[in-house]
Amino acid sequence: MRLDNHGAQFGAPVLWHRSLPRVRFGSRNQSRKSDVSWDTDTLPEGDTKSAMVRAMFDAIAPRYDMVNRIMTFRLDVRWRKRAVRELRLPRGSTVLDLASGTGDLCVDLLKAGHKPLSMDLSFGMLSADRSGSPRAQSDILRLPVADGAVDGAMCGFALRNLVDLDVFFRELARVVRPGGRISLLDVGIPHRRIVRFGNDIYFGKVVPRIGALLSDGAAYRYLPRSVSYLPPRENLVQMLRAAGFADATHEQLSGGITQMMTGTRNP
Repeated sequence: MRLDNHGAQFGAPVLWHRSLPRVRFGSRNQSRKSDVSWDTDTLPEGDTKSAMVRAMFDAIAPRYDMVNRIMTFRLDVRWRKRAVRELRLPRGSTVLDLASGTGDLCVDLLKAGHKPLSMDLSFGMLSADRSGSPRAQSDILRLPVADGAVDGAMCGFALRNLVDLDVFFRELARVVRPGGRISLLDVGIPHRRIVRFGNDIYFGKVVPRIGALLSDGAAYRYLPRSVSYLPPRENLVQMLRAAGFADATHEQLSGGITQMMTGTRNP
């Protein structure tokens, strides 16, 4: 597989090593918390959103996995395993894990016999990676990967943090070979009224309190509100099909609190 160094939106060099170089705060590779605030009443857009997301995930990386396990009652483990199965790729396939965070999906991909490649804009998250997979700090809207170079791609719970989903879906179509597969996860809005009511209370009220107790309160107040960035499920499927995944489908998991989208790259 050939990798192209496209550079990244914020000027950070694309890295492709099993171990990342030491980078001090304040360098171009990582944002200091004081540079950008995510404790705001309004949801940011454009470059402001990108910079905020990057800095926020740098800040919450050390306890990210622990908070996820607690606030989802370990359901996130089940969702990731299901998403990996839905790739339906043969063992030994090369799969991108985009916005990879601490490498949870990479661990599941390795267990399934695949070859994961981890990419994330947040240096803090990549530094906390525990999968041992090759890692690159990169803007996933401009992937440093050659056309049709990978067998599949995944993205777990990060779609709402991207500035432009159309651009991202087109990048997926560019780097995944014809016949390759994608599997995408993110939070959802349950369609059953009673489930939606309970989810609104838990995700909107309880999760921020858990985050404030164990990690960063402002970050976990932002995350529930960020669901509003996501288009309706019908629009997401239409966007994926237009990008080059004609058989794209959408499925609600655990009553709709999580959504999964899968698709096959057009021949």
